[in-house]
Amino acid sequence: MDSPQDEVKPVEIEVTTVEPETEDVKQKVRVEEFSISGDALVSKIKELIHQGNIRRITIKNEEGHTLIEIPLTIGVVGGVVGTAMFPIVAAIGAIGALVAHLTIAIEKVEGS
Repeated sequence: MDSPQDEVKPVEIEVTTVEPETEDVKQKVRVEEFSISGDALVSKIKELIHQGNIRRITIKNEEGHTLIEIPLTIGVVGGVVGTAMFPIVAAIGAIGALVAHLTIAIEKVEGS
């Protein structure tokens, strides 16, 4: 015999999908590239993240091959760099220790 604890009760779940309102907002994205030494890489990346208007950071080696690409959101500012971004910053530090000359490409959002 089945006890009342063994009964499975059906559960009704109502799912509502909310789509964001879209507006015709044009954003201008500018890409800047500059060379940097490996030992200054982590401090420069932290500085760039604190600027807040950067969409993506790409780190390339001397031959131009992409080593790491970091997509950033508007929410990544301030204290988040120290906590949520720690694994990424650690990886960047390892890259900086292994590669002497790097190129950083940043995508900046100019309009909103």
